[in-house]
Amino acid sequence: MDAPKTRYALRDGNHIGYQIWGDGPVDILEFNNGLMISIDETYDEPNWLRYEESLAGFCRLIRFDALGLGLSDPLPTGWSPSVEGWARDAMAVLDDAGSTQPVVLASSGGTLPAVWLAANHPERVASLVVINGTARVMWAEDYPIGVPQDVLDSIPLNIEDPPMAEGEDVPMDIVIYVPSLSHRVGFREWWGRAARRGASPSTAIAWNLASFSADMRGELASIACPTLVLSRTEAFADLVEHGRYLSEAIPGAHFVTFPGADMLPWSGEFDSMVDEIEEFVTGTRRGHAAERALATVLFTDIVDSTVQAAAAGDRGWRAVLDEYDVNVARHLARNDGVLVKNTGDGTLARFASPAQAVRCALAMVETARNSGIEIRAGLHAGEIELRGNDIGGLAVHIASRVSALAAPSEVLTTGTVRDLVVGSGIVFDDRGRHNLKGVPDEWQLLAVEQV
Repeated sequence: MDAPKTRYALRDGNHIGYQIWGDGPVDILEFNNGLMISIDETYDEPNWLRYEESLAGFCRLIRFDALGLGLSDPLPTGWSPSVEGWARDAMAVLDDAGSTQPVVLASSGGTLPAVWLAANHPERVASLVVINGTARVMWAEDYPIGVPQDVLDSIPLNIEDPPMAEGEDVPMDIVIYVPSLSHRVGFREWWGRAARRGASPSTAIAWNLASFSADMRGELASIACPTLVLSRTEAFADLVEHGRYLSEAIPGAHFVTFPGADMLPWSGEFDSMVDEIEEFVTGTRRGHAAERALATVLFTDIVDSTVQAAAAGDRGWRAVLDEYDVNVARHLARNDGVLVKNTGDGTLARFASPAQAVRCALAMVETARNSGIEIRAGLHAGEIELRGNDIGGLAVHIASRVSALAAPSEVLTTGTVRDLVVGSGIVFDDRGRHNLKGVPDEWQLLAVEQV
């Protein structure tokens, strides 16, 4: 799908940026998830992009940034973020897009304005779909399933230097909202950059405070449209119980649970949720054949890249990387490898042949030395998920973990790769069995000694 054109609706003279994805027979208005990441960042996050494209495959999907965030104008002087204001932004977008009565789709914090809109303007809402949503965030005596204050205090309110999760090397907000992507190559960098672009620190705090203090429970009984509530069973702060509460308080609501810990719908396995939404909205399911393939995954990173960059200076370091990247592309071409992405200080590639992957990795190590740098490389063979030009799945995660354990100028592989290249003449040195963070069981690792 080509990147959609950004359009602007007006509310009291203020511009609200929105986009229309797809051209299906049904309109779906999507409220953002309560984070300050703009809809314009979607094309740089493969999981998010695939989720939105899946939705847009059966509808005309209308997405927008509320006033004060992303593509939209800053909040005017004297205005503060509010649930009602967010919903009124949505109505202005619907008017501009010529949508009279769409299905309203909301997840996480976006549930709050969606509930307000469905309860106070039923003429604008055909039906309501909620994912990992809540009518109230905070604990109260009459809402014991709410998030306790001490837990709420641990959630970062702004995007300035968010705290790390206890015992993890991952920011707390990523562990809460998208744990399945916490160790994916390049994700942490995208997340931080997208959050900073979406809102300033003060704006982020104001939005979070508005969401955390909101209470929409009194509106639920007024919702008369068909409603579907979806919840993941292991999400942060037992959000599944918030979903259950919504389904019991909204007349006639249908409640469906799914396994998983991710709060945002586009992280983790989401095809089954999209299928449920499609059937609710259209009455049928198209089905989604998984795009998977067997491949050998190569992950590399430059040793002490930050130190070397500082020593060389921006221009000098850029010249080193440019030369190295050109040579890597040549090695990949010679070995039938596919460059998935450059990660800033490393490379992610895939191969049909494990032997060619090993040979290419060794050639890349030698090229790096000739350029005055050292890399470490990790290889694993397994089933990957094809996501456009990107790849995902456990095999990528394992290759990344193996690479992190490699010594400078070393190519380290799993036993799976060794078993697949028997008879190729490649010689390995056994490095024992290791636990790979986030991966079940122990894994035998071997260093490539000779090809």
